[in-house]
Amino acid sequence: MHEMSLMESVLEIVEDEARKAGARSVKTVKLAIGELSHVEPEAMAFCFEAVIRGTLAEGARLEIERVPGQGWCLDCAETVAISERFGTCPKCGGHKVQMTGGDDLRVAELEVE
Repeated sequence: MHEMSLMESVLEIVEDEARKAGARSVKTVKLAIGELSHVEPEAMAFCFEAVIRGTLAEGARLEIERVPGQGWCLDCAETVAISERFGTCPKCGGHKVQMTGGDDLRVAELEVE
């Protein structure tokens, strides 16, 4: 399960940013997870509960926002919503779609105290 190592890295970022802000604790962590990122939100939520024990984020709430896939079609020169990598363009049916979004994982917001 690669989500555990991803969540450990997320926690490092969260704690570093909380310390920079002079926070005593983290109340909310909001993650943006791309639908094409190969990251399972449910697994991330499970791992979050495991890694926050004994940290500044202990007791924090996790919010997950799903970010839809997006691509640029070279055939019709438009930005389109995509639901799979290397799929066809939903507008023109062309096969030259470059993914431009929805494949990342990032800490979108932190609420600290």
